Amino acid sequence: MTGEPANPDDEYLNNFMRESAVATGEPDVAISLVHERQLPAVDQQQIRAQARELTRTIARELAATAPEGWERLEAVFVWTVAAQSWRIVFSKGERTLRVDPSEKVVASVGEQREVTARMPEGPWWRMLIRLTNVGALETDYDYGDEPFPDEDLLAPDAYLADLQAYPRSRVPVWLAAYVGHRDRQRRSPRTAAEQARRHRDSGVHPQLSTDDFPPLPELWGRWATLAAIYAAIGSLQAPRILPSLAWFEGSARSGSTLYLLAHDRAVISGGVWNAATLDAAYNQGMPMPELYAGAPEWITDAVLNPRAAIGTLSFCYWWDNGRWYRGDSPTGPGVAAAVPGVWTAETTLGVVSRVLTTGGRRVDGSVEKAAVELISAAETGAVTRSLVASVLDPDAVDIDAALNQLTLAGLT
Repeated sequence: MTGEPANPDDEYLNNFMRESAVATGEPDVAISLVHERQLPAVDQQQIRAQARELTRTIARELAATAPEGWERLEAVFVWTVAAQSWRIVFSKGERTLRVDPSEKVVASVGEQREVTARMPEGPWWRMLIRLTNVGALETDYDYGDEPFPDEDLLAPDAYLADLQAYPRSRVPVWLAAYVGHRDRQRRSPRTAAEQARRHRDSGVHPQLSTDDFPPLPELWGRWATLAAIYAAIGSLQAPRILPSLAWFEGSARSGSTLYLLAHDRAVISGGVWNAATLDAAYNQGMPMPELYAGAPEWITDAVLNPRAAIGTLSFCYWWDNGRWYRGDSPTGPGVAAAVPGVWTAETTLGVVSRVLTTGGRRVDGSVEKAAVELISAAETGAVTRSLVASVLDPDAVDIDAALNQLTLAGLT
């Protein structure tokens, strides 16, 4: 730290900068038809060199405006042909200062993106620049492999305009849904009633599901057991229970919800990350899967996973008259990534054992036996505090949090 505003020259950057235009694995955004013609290797090298030099120019221009005593710079540029946004933050320790770019920086970023558009990967949608006051430079190009943070998400029309300017043979499912879902998975009460009547009149019936999910009492009890164990160790990304609602969001961006309804009814729905059926619908023009084929009118937006509102729902099952039914949803293996380990009591026991071990609990024969009894009691709504305490270490975890989950589930 120099104590003076950073203004590195070319020699300074050459001595200290290390740059990585990141591309780990294959980008989710496929090469556009425009880019499928491969340029000679020398041309590609020249293009990448030009992009790197422009990035260095942007870094120098940003550093030239840095406040005195700065240590780190983080800049995010969000770009399409129709709209742009940015976040530029200088920091020193815990103190931060957010600034706006100069017109020169904005012009340089736009030029840099136009250059990268000539690379096989196509133009980036987000560029992240990190720079330290000793000249260490790191650059990441974001092609939408994962959903953008809300603060970096432009309006759908901006991406549509960009896709028209730079056609791509495929876009990530989440982005394709964002710009083109057209509320096709929404199901208002009126829509649900009209569709149910139309299906009855035309002879469309749901498919009986016998091997995909366990019976509802067992499913609910196992889900609540997992929620209790995870709550006890304080894990935030795990199954959870609310009154008449179980939800789960996996680490790989797949997830689901299970709603309990009156008259022994229930709905489990959710989405598997980059589901093949949605990819085909959004990127290949195939029909959207009829997830509600034969569904009763009581399946509405109120009991559907929030993914239905953004067009990324990939399955929907409902429990009625003691059986599971589905429309055009994938079978068990096709939804496994979005549902916690509730398929069998043995599956649930395996998850419980792993979580306890992770939390420092020694899972011996007596603990495993108690866990088996806990799962069975949850399936029948007969859980007691002493049973929970026999599975968990009261000195290491929060038994009250675990019991609260089982109480909310109505199983104590």
